Amino acid sequence: MSAALLSVTKSFGRNLSFSGEGTKPIVLSTWKHGLEANEAAWNVLGSNGKALDAVEKGVMVTEADIHNLSVGLWALPDRDGHVTLDACIMDELGRCGSVCFLEHIKHPISVARMVMEKTPHIMLVGLGAQKFALDNGFKLEKFDRSPEADKAWKEWLKTAEYKPNINVPGNHDTIGMIALDANGNLSGSCTTSGLGYKMRGRVGDSPIIGAGLFVDNEVGAATSTGVGEEVIRISGTHTVVEMMRAGHTPEEACKIACERIKKSPRNLKEVQVGFLAINKHGETGAYALRKGFEYAEYSNAVKNEMRNSKFLLEDAK
Repeated sequence: MSAALLSVTKSFGRNLSFSGEGTKPIVLSTWKHGLEANEAAWNVLGSNGKALDAVEKGVMVTEADIHNLSVGLWALPDRDGHVTLDACIMDELGRCGSVCFLEHIKHPISVARMVMEKTPHIMLVGLGAQKFALDNGFKLEKFDRSPEADKAWKEWLKTAEYKPNINVPGNHDTIGMIALDANGNLSGSCTTSGLGYKMRGRVGDSPIIGAGLFVDNEVGAATSTGVGEEVIRISGTHTVVEMMRAGHTPEEACKIACERIKKSPRNLKEVQVGFLAINKHGETGAYALRKGFEYAEYSNAVKNEMRNSKFLLEDAK
């Protein structure tokens, strides 16, 4: 443990929770589509590659999946029929990059990484993000919706009623991935098409550093999924990492974030939020507002298996 980290933990009057042996390398990602993403990430991690490269390559698989309705260009559109993409990435040095409201670009996660590495900025949006992508070699994809998403959107237009579908495939609205490499460095990524049939211009937590993703290489990393507005209100992933800094296990830290959301005076009947975390030692944990959040884990000890998180509330009926 570094002197700086030891000083922080002593200031809280307790040590960081590093129970058990932990493991590295390791990669975690949200939802069932995380299984395929983890395979690509593990190709990097298992060859002694960097966590940053792993979390980019991993979620690119999901972005390219033509059957995925919550991530990438083939996903559900906003209420006006447009597919807009958000993504962010963060590395072990605290560098980060983000894009929002990006249209017609296949891999927003790679554009976000380029923002991180080639500009003095953190976030680019809309036409500015698209121009930056095109100026740096990305291709403009000239179609509006996949046939599957187009059919779903036209069916939705019959009532045009927005209602989040808790834990229903196609409305998970993100893939978040966090990884610890063999050298003990952390990185994370998050990419999404956002909630299906959202208002045009809506941006959720996924591309916001400290909401959809946060990495502190001395402590741990966290990502989130679900209704992004609730995550943004509590700076969800930053909260999770700070709770790990205070000595809580990854699972405890995720639970604390969920408990803060639960205290909201708003009606949470139709809301699902899940958090996923890993600490510097390779311990992992997750927690959700209600039943149904699952995530994929891959390490030398766990060969890409699905996990069900614990939760605070029963399913909404």
